[in-house]
Amino acid sequence: MSKKFLTEVIANSTDLSGVAATKLAGDIIEAIKGEIVASGRFTIPDFGAFVVRETPKRTALNPRTGEKVPVKAGATVKFKASPALKTAALSGLKKAKRKAAKR
Repeated sequence: MSKKFLTEVIANSTDLSGVAATKLAGDIIEAIKGEIVASGRFTIPDFGAFVVRETPKRTALNPRTGEKVPVKAGATVKFKASPALKTAALSGLKKAKRKAAKR
């Protein structure tokens, strides 16, 4: 999903202009970012949750030279799909396979 896609959905489902829909999409994205920073988690019911996970300090291998390189500890955002989304995705996959088999 992109900001452009989100803007188009907002513009098509409301009476907002393209500029206003773009601003609203940007505000929604910023609100989600703010919630993730503040609480470490953002959940959309029947869709899933974005969760901040810490990554430990480790040693990696440079593929070109083969030398060991230290990697700092950090954080990443993981997405965990809800059971409803998983079910919908599975049914969509099965439908696509049936369509492909008919061709």
